[in-house]
Amino acid sequence: MRVLVVDDESYLADAICTALNGANMESAAAYDGAAARSLIDEIRPDVLVLDRDLPGIHGDDICRWVVDTHPATRVIMLTASGTLDDRLTGFDLGADDYLPKPFELPELIARVAALSKRNLPVRGEIYRCGDVRLDTSRREVTRGGARVSLSPKEFAVLEVLMGAAGAVISAEDLLAQAWDENADPFTNSPRVTISHLRKKLGEPRIVHTAAGSGYYVAEVPR
Repeated sequence: MRVLVVDDESYLADAICTALNGANMESAAAYDGAAARSLIDEIRPDVLVLDRDLPGIHGDDICRWVVDTHPATRVIMLTASGTLDDRLTGFDLGADDYLPKPFELPELIARVAALSKRNLPVRGEIYRCGDVRLDTSRREVTRGGARVSLSPKEFAVLEVLMGAAGAVISAEDLLAQAWDENADPFTNSPRVTISHLRKKLGEPRIVHTAAGSGYYVAEVPR
């Protein structure tokens, strides 16, 4: 497994690499956004450990670029701020996990290992609910033939729900499948993302709430 660590605090990036190498993970370090982009194209890492506050090219921009150009690479965002708003912003950018500083190296290693085991979406799968169509290969959602612009996390949540073919998916299962098993079980990220999805998809609503159970997709509520 290949891991790229990007942090402008070189001593921290090097320490993380040393710990990852000790855990039998091949790692490399970059200390700014430009170097990170070059190395990502070169080594195509399985996991990117990405500091959010980078000089030059900001970590947010790196994250967006990775999601668009290297969808197989999983992203763990590092930041000095661990507020809920910051975590939601990181997830909305397409990050798979979010770890505030300071952190313990064993926890970071565990999160990297967990991300590396996540399966990529099935290629070429197309889901439909009413006039909503989700194409996993093209990473595209349309309604009535018009494209709907979704963030990576909104797309991931809708993919899980549409892939369940009407079955109810709990908030906990959404966290495990669209975020990461290390996500805070008390976070309201699924609720917030569902709210954004509903607004973007418009009416009639296809994403419904099963009171006390979770969420499901259907043309009409049960």
